Amino acid sequence: AREDRPSVRGSREAPPERLSERSRAAMASIGTGYDQSVSTFSPDGRIFQVEYAVKAVDTSGSTAVGIKCVDGVVMAVEKSLISKMMVHNTHKRIFHLDEHVGMAVSGVQADARNVMNRGRSEATQYRTTYGDAIPGDVMTQRLAGYMHLHTMYWWLRPFGTSVLVGSYDDEGPQLHDIDPSGSSYRHFAAAVGKGKTAAKSLLEKLPLATITCRQAVIELAKIMYSVHDDLKEKQFEIEVSWVCDESGRKHTHIPAALLAEAMAAGKAAKDAE
Repeated sequence: AREDRPSVRGSREAPPERLSERSRAAMASIGTGYDQSVSTFSPDGRIFQVEYAVKAVDTSGSTAVGIKCVDGVVMAVEKSLISKMMVHNTHKRIFHLDEHVGMAVSGVQADARNVMNRGRSEATQYRTTYGDAIPGDVMTQRLAGYMHLHTMYWWLRPFGTSVLVGSYDDEGPQLHDIDPSGSSYRHFAAAVGKGKTAAKSLLEKLPLATITCRQAVIELAKIMYSVHDDLKEKQFEIEVSWVCDESGRKHTHIPAALLAEAMAAGKAAKDAE
């Protein structure tokens, strides 16, 4: 007959149930088993698919910044030049949603285009139903709800884009941001994308209570050049738009002469660092 070996006293081998608990905790911390569906919460309350979408925005290579001024809203986007053969100013990252509403995006451009189309549909539907232009906060709420919808069902995925919504209506100029989770906030100034942390630090130093749109254009260009790393990143260009008193409260890209002036100021500030 087989003899049973005596147990060794002082063995540090953990009980099976304790190992199982440790394994589950380790799996939850890195998303293993809980990142396959956007509708699944991990044991510590995280939705990893949404976190991955936020990461996609932060590694997209572009930064979008906006400022609410005393006379309107200005938005700017840093755009990497993918190829020397690409036609200038064809890969837009600032879009018109309505006459008085614009949207600047950072992240996956195809996803942003889907959100842009939804915004234009919402503007058309609101005007058809109520006979008036859609307010900026209503546009933001509807886009935020649309993006949040894509975090609730397993057959959808979150949008890999964050957007800034600038508007000018009866309540005055407004600036909102929306992240991939569908959360939205109203800001005096905001930044999303790759260089958002550095951009926010620079925005906090500006006189946001008194700054005008023309002053903001220059400051945004300086911020774009400051957060761009020439050694690690490709060449880039800046796209800037505004909706302000000077534009007749209509969202439009800034004049070419002002853009050239802003880019010159941004380069000079970069060289002076």
